Amino acid sequence: MAEVRVAVPPTARKGEVIEIKTLVSHPMDNGFLLDYGGRMIPRWIINRFEVEYNGEMVFSADWHVSISTNPYLIFYTVATETGQLDFKWYDDNGEIYTHTAEITVT
Repeated sequence: MAEVRVAVPPTARKGEVIEIKTLVSHPMDNGFLLDYGGRMIPRWIINRFEVEYNGEMVFSADWHVSISTNPYLIFYTVATETGQLDFKWYDDNGEIYTHTAEITVT
């Protein structure tokens, strides 16, 4: 299971643009490398990332083999109301890594 780290400000003013940082520990094997025995290491990457804010999609990205190991991503959204941000990372093996963060909007 990948380790997920997310930084969301705990509070914000309504209409404020907030910065969200994410990091997921994942090998992101691109399928082009060989192991020490000369065998191809199968592709195993996170291929999709999504964020919902109170059930509404606010960010999504399709990732490909060029994304580095332990992908780190910063994006911005507008604080509209107090609620929950749900983060999901999908990998090639069918695993879904999730994280939830709360924000209070005044």
